[in-house]
Amino acid sequence: MKIGIPKEIKTNENRVSLVPAGAEALVAAGHEVVVETGAGQGSGFADEQYVAAGARIAADADAVWAAADLIVKVKEPIAPEWPRIRPGQVIFTYFHFAASEALTRAHIASGAVCIAYETVELPSGELPLLTPMSEVAGRMAVQEGAKYLEKLYGGRGILLGGVPGVPPAKVVILGGGMVGVNAAKMAAGLGASVVILDVSLERLRHLSDVMPANVQLIFSNHHNLLEQIAGADLVIGAVLIPGAIAPRLIRRVDLKTMRQGAVIVDVAIDQGGCVETMYPTTHENPTFVVDGVIHYGVANMPGGVPTTSTLALTNATLPYVLQLANRGWRRALQESPALLKGLNIADGKLTHRKVAEAFGLDCHPAESMVDEHSAEG
Repeated sequence: MKIGIPKEIKTNENRVSLVPAGAEALVAAGHEVVVETGAGQGSGFADEQYVAAGARIAADADAVWAAADLIVKVKEPIAPEWPRIRPGQVIFTYFHFAASEALTRAHIASGAVCIAYETVELPSGELPLLTPMSEVAGRMAVQEGAKYLEKLYGGRGILLGGVPGVPPAKVVILGGGMVGVNAAKMAAGLGASVVILDVSLERLRHLSDVMPANVQLIFSNHHNLLEQIAGADLVIGAVLIPGAIAPRLIRRVDLKTMRQGAVIVDVAIDQGGCVETMYPTTHENPTFVVDGVIHYGVANMPGGVPTTSTLALTNATLPYVLQLANRGWRRALQESPALLKGLNIADGKLTHRKVAEAFGLDCHPAESMVDEHSAEG
C-alpha cells in the first residue's frame, strides 16, 4: 500500500503523523511511504532521516495526496486540502467532526473513508489514540494557565503554588477524565489548591484514592460548578463525550460570578468547547477577554510542544497504521472492533451516531459499510 504523510498546514501545527522509525517499519512490511518535504521539520525530523528509513520525499502536498491510498495526518484536512481528497482514499487522523458541520459535509461529499483517532475505542472504553494527546493537553493547560495568570498577560498576578505565608491559586477542573487527571497532577504538583468536578461518582471515588491531598473531588451540577468557579483563579474545561459536541457547562452570565483576571483554558474546544463564550484560537493569538475573564481556546494545544507530542502520538498510532496498511481498511476494521469504532465516514455515508446527532444527519451502521463489499476500498 502507498501511505502518504503530508505536512500539516493548520496554523502553528508542527507535529507530524509518522516518525522515521515508523516509516522504516512500514517499508519493512512491504509498503511505500511518501513524505512531503519538510513534514517532520517542526518536530525535529529531517527529510534525510525519512530517506534513510526507506521513505520517498515528495516535493509538495499535491504529489503526496495523489500518490497515497492511505493518508495519515495529525489534524483534520482543512479547506485548502479538501480538493486533494479522492473517492475511496483512506484518511486516518484527528477529525473532531462534531465541532464543524462544514468539515463533516465536505468529507461526506469527498467519498473518502474517514477513520478518526479520537473515536477508536478499546473494549474497556479506553480511547488509545486520544489518550496521549489528552495527557499532553492536560499538562499544557496548567502550564499555559499559570502563564496567563501573570499580570503581564492581564491575569490576576497570582503564582499558582503560592509561597509560605501566601495561599496558592485555586484551580477548578471540569471533568475527571484523562485531560482532567493530567491537569490535576500538574496543578497539584505545583502546589495549587485543586478541585475536580465530574458527574460520575464511580470516577470520583477512584480519583479520591489516587489524587494527592490538595485535590478535592466534587460532584458536578450547575450549583456546585458556579460555587467553585466563583473563587477560581484558573478554570480548565476537560469534558469529553467521545465523538460528540462538548456540553456547554459555563454560560456567558456565569462569567459575572468569576474574579477579574481569572483564566479559562478550554481543552474541549476541539469538540466545540464547554464554555459558551469560547471560540477556537491559535498559538499565535491564543487568548481573548470576555467580561474581564481571560479565555484560552487553542484547538491544537499539543502542537505547541511538537517533539514531545509527535513521539507520544506516533507511539500509539503506528500499530493501527500497520493494521490498515497490511490488511486494507475493510479487513482491518472487520478484525479490530477498536478500529471499527474509529470509522466516521465511508462511501459518502456518515457512520458515527454522535456526529450525526450533532447535525441532524442520517447515520449508517459502521458494520454495514465494512460488510457491504468483499473487495477492498
